[in-house]
Amino acid sequence: MTPVPPLIPGYTVHGLLGQGGMAEVWLATQESLQRKVALKLLLDTSDDQFTRRFIREAHIVASLHHPAIVTIHDIGQLADGRHYLAMEFLGGGDLAQFKGHALPPQRVLAVARQVAAGLDIIHDKGLVHRDLKPANLLFRDPDHIVISDFGIARNPDIDSDLTQEGVVVGSPAYSSPEQSQCQTLDRRSDLYSLGVILAELLLGRNPFRGDSYAATVANHLHQPPPDLPVPLRAWQPVLARLLAKAPAQRYANGRELSADLDRLETAPAPVRRPSPLSRLRPRHRQGLAGLVVAGLLAAAWPSASHHYSLWQHLRQGEAALQGNRPDEAEAFFRQALTRDADNADARAGLERVRQARVNRLLALAEQRLAEQKLSEPANDNALHYFRQAAALAPADARPRQGLERVAAVLTGLAADAIQQGKLTDAAAWLDTARQAAPDHAGLAAVQQQLAAAQAGKGSGKSSGGKRKDNAVKRFFRKLWH
Repeated sequence: MTPVPPLIPGYTVHGLLGQGGMAEVWLATQESLQRKVALKLLLDTSDDQFTRRFIREAHIVASLHHPAIVTIHDIGQLADGRHYLAMEFLGGGDLAQFKGHALPPQRVLAVARQVAAGLDIIHDKGLVHRDLKPANLLFRDPDHIVISDFGIARNPDIDSDLTQEGVVVGSPAYSSPEQSQCQTLDRRSDLYSLGVILAELLLGRNPFRGDSYAATVANHLHQPPPDLPVPLRAWQPVLARLLAKAPAQRYANGRELSADLDRLETAPAPVRRPSPLSRLRPRHRQGLAGLVVAGLLAAAWPSASHHYSLWQHLRQGEAALQGNRPDEAEAFFRQALTRDADNADARAGLERVRQARVNRLLALAEQRLAEQKLSEPANDNALHYFRQAAALAPADARPRQGLERVAAVLTGLAADAIQQGKLTDAAAWLDTARQAAPDHAGLAAVQQQLAAAQAGKGSGKSSGGKRKDNAVKRFFRKLWH
């Protein structure tokens, strides 16, 4: 059953963004300022120590002011004792969306600069993030990345795809050797995690991820930093230092890393040895003319190189888009814009990437609707995909129409449940329909029916998810026949 939105004074809660073992995150509007926020709500009130740490760290993070650090707007407590914090809502996705795809080095450099600067602010306040990974690096917009989830109200379990008892913080695929061994952590552990992220972005794969938790830990403990291909060789000393097994051999702080990133960006291109032909004297007029032409080409080379690089990024973006790899295509088109900020082809490419994502989400939504998966399972249902499409394309009517259709089906299910006396199920259907389309035409009438039925006989009992699944199937059969 979809969780019921919490009632938080001063906020209008719209829908669930994510859920873990320790907290839920809801999309909401802060009514006083009419701004979208992400509300993180603790689920457990029994662990006083955890709650105190939640509040303490929330106040520390709220005091951090940097473009690369998530902004916390409010900290409060509900009447039932649960604490919550309101953070800026970052709707641009996270770095994990590029998993499996190598990014252009210049874009990796931009990520490294911003995260290094943000980590410096965090570390200077005495905090260690402890769980730096692509899923915790969010995009405020396509060019600005934000560090989030400072271990506040997070599930202390490790990555869901690599599970092992005995490790209480961090994600093993990105954990430092000392973190894997449950040793004391400091800022250099976060820098190691950043090194793993940068290696993954450059190579398109995490070089330390193994087939199991034990293999991954062993790789972090013993496997050297990856050898980079020749075009990325300038990054080798940076990764070697970030990924040193001993903390003392790593960068001491983000400022040291940033200095090396500056040198990486300004490093001269490799010097090419002159061709032996250049030492030959011209023997006739054609040879002299050839040298003049060669000189003109050499003088024009920077411009030609610039345009060739721009063309190459556009070509790679187009190929990635045609190959149904929109994330990779976006990276190439944005790299083209770093060469030419007003390039119409790159901007048109980004628009087609956005449209491809919207179309993909709508196709998934329609498929789940046909499969009668209205709001479950979590993050893989018609409601989820229609809402994602609506967020990505606010002016597109198709996602809104899809949400209306979902709301219509859910409202119909609620009406059927009321007739059968299953009032708890009816209330759940209506809550989910309200999340899909709060202004759906049939909601108010069915809500009145439910209120009247509850007043007449009290709320009925739900008989669980299986009966609800059967109710969906029966309703769809009724629609089709």
